[in-house]
Amino acid sequence: MTLTFEDFPPGRFGTFGPRHVTRDEILAFAAEFDPQPMHLDEEAAAKSMLRGLSGSGWHLCSLMMRMMADGFITSAASLGSPGVDEVRWLSPLRPGDDLMLDVDVVEARTSKSRPELGIVKFKCTVRNAAGQALAEMTSPILIKRREGAV
Repeated sequence: MTLTFEDFPPGRFGTFGPRHVTRDEILAFAAEFDPQPMHLDEEAAAKSMLRGLSGSGWHLCSLMMRMMADGFITSAASLGSPGVDEVRWLSPLRPGDDLMLDVDVVEARTSKSRPELGIVKFKCTVRNAAGQALAEMTSPILIKRREGAV
């Protein structure tokens, strides 16, 4: 079943995961995309304000996107997104973390210029197994409306 705009009323949409994150995965991402010492070197990371090896915030965003895709976006009549309103990194991503993603619909409105689609604003919060929020992201997604809903 394809999820349409009408399937996303404001409120809690769902929780997705878990997604286990390994040390090797953190190192591989950092080596290719964010080669800073706190993401690559245990000694340097221990001396940093993060006090230990941590995944890149961009790695965490990539994991959030994958969890969103696996959780609901690939089942939705998504037309893409005009961008991200806000991303906040709250706590470090650590090797061995098991991530869960809470997804809330903040707003859902019909497009004024294209009434055949709606704009759904999502707030996603990724947490570790202890329930600690690691990051939050707020982003609108364009989603087709049901046939005859216009």
